[in-house]
Amino acid sequence: MTAIKNFRMRIDLEDPLYYGMRKLKIRGRDLKNISDAIFHLMELEVLDLSPERESCLDYKLPGIPSGIGRLVNLRVLMVDTNDLTDLPPEIALLRNLERVALSNNKLSKLPNEFVNLRNLRSIHMANNDFYEFPPQLLKLQDLEFLDLSDNHITVLPENIDNLKKLETLLLFINELSKLPESLCKLTELRCLWVGNNRIRQLPRGFPKLIHLDWGYRYTSSALDGNPLCHPPIEICRMGLEAIDRYMTTYDKKKKSPRK
Repeated sequence: MTAIKNFRMRIDLEDPLYYGMRKLKIRGRDLKNISDAIFHLMELEVLDLSPERESCLDYKLPGIPSGIGRLVNLRVLMVDTNDLTDLPPEIALLRNLERVALSNNKLSKLPNEFVNLRNLRSIHMANNDFYEFPPQLLKLQDLEFLDLSDNHITVLPENIDNLKKLETLLLFINELSKLPESLCKLTELRCLWVGNNRIRQLPRGFPKLIHLDWGYRYTSSALDGNPLCHPPIEICRMGLEAIDRYMTTYDKKKKSPRK
């Protein structure tokens, strides 16, 4: 009981990012040898189990205890920059979870139970060991932000258009050779980064993504670093209207009879 009381005294209500939410930050040796007492703090809404920058990287979380499932009021879970190779199925008991940060770990798959986290809006999973797009994500139809950059993903699923509310999709530094036509149905997309892949051509419906933030805010992570030839990267850098003109002209040339 003393340990529970001590951790309860460390709960922060004034973090400017989560003001008014009950947040607990675990660091240093407490992170490497995590206490079960933490998982009795059922009032927690934000749990940060990520090591501090350079100074504390010697202390990392080797795995998430199954006790995490007791924190049923948790809305934000941060466990990035640890040594995680898997997630416990009990994470699916966190039905109120809205944001999870899993970047900079060694994850290659998600538990099947992950599909039950239907309130998730934001998932960060950059710099892991995913070779396939996690199929569990396709069930999370309220997802708005997804970062799978710096992995080894080769194919996007055809039914990626299940994620109809997605506004940000980060896939740069993967091994994608193409984008499915169904991606163009994600008309809420504001940000799509697919740079540094192996993409040679864009799907015909790409200009339908009219909300993509282009122009002067275009970044090198969007399409650069791909062997694009249809349209060429020089056209792509000019934005969606230029891409549409190129594809329309290309279609007309294909349809016109040869003399």
